[in-house]
Amino acid sequence: MEQKADAVDAILAQWRCERPELDVRAMATIGRLKRCSALMQRQLDVAFAAYDLSNWEFDVLATLRRSGAPYCLAPTALFSTLMITSGTMTHRMQQLEKRGLIERLANPDDARSKLVQLTQSGLALIDRAVEAHVDNEQRILAPLAAEQLAALDQGLIALLALLEPDQPRDC
Repeated sequence: MEQKADAVDAILAQWRCERPELDVRAMATIGRLKRCSALMQRQLDVAFAAYDLSNWEFDVLATLRRSGAPYCLAPTALFSTLMITSGTMTHRMQQLEKRGLIERLANPDDARSKLVQLTQSGLALIDRAVEAHVDNEQRILAPLAAEQLAALDQGLIALLALLEPDQPRDC
């Protein structure tokens, strides 16, 4: 099956004209990954907006939710999972706390820090939003055949193993 040219093909063609000696195969793959990410994020953001959530708000609430009851984490565990700085985390926690979606509790193991916990309102919101998010992701990928999805997933697993070699792979 012949594939239609995409936006990355145009960029590659320009490089081939300007610098024909360069091997731009890796640029093609990474460019497509970045473009797919940006285009998918737009579609994900629409689903989040239906619940009055931004992408980062969804990520914080979902991280707390999937941590299991009592849906509570230390800020360091939260910001390392989300790959953000502690300063960014503090600002985000303040915003979510103002909205009544999280609360900060005394940490019995460390008097210098507080724990972050979903409120009942935050739990109810993320439970609704994550269902819509999963449906949205399935809708986005539905046009791909099962074999294409499996091959894509295997390729991304291999790439992630190279980029984050120290990450645990179990539950």
